[in-house]
Amino acid sequence: MSLFNVFDIAGTGMSAQSVRLNTTASNLSNANTVSSSLDETYRARHPVFAAELTKAAAAQGGESVGVKVLGIVESDKPLNVEYNPGHPMADKEGYIYRPNVNTVEEMANMISASRAYQTNVQIADAAKTMLSKTILLGQR
Repeated sequence: MSLFNVFDIAGTGMSAQSVRLNTTASNLSNANTVSSSLDETYRARHPVFAAELTKAAAAQGGESVGVKVLGIVESDKPLNVEYNPGHPMADKEGYIYRPNVNTVEEMANMISASRAYQTNVQIADAAKTMLSKTILLGQR
């Protein structure tokens, strides 16, 4: 594997973690919203990642592959239903609906994604340093 492949892999990792951070931020920003029906209620979203297996199968010599974002799925955990007939968003039966976002879990996801992004940046920086030193060796 060449050093240029490291940049590609680290780049796909940073892109994937950026999607994860944006999804987590969306979940956290909607965590306290309220709606008057199940259909209108925000549901937690999570990205789905996979190694780019099609590239891996076509690659010769055991080359490495990056990360691909397959999509973003909604959580199937039940929504939080609360009986609050005095709330302005309550339905006919007096219920309000809150998202199925667990803020503690989302904060842990945010920390994890941030650290994974930072690790990919450090990997790309180390590869850049090694490439620069290799070029300097060739000049002597």
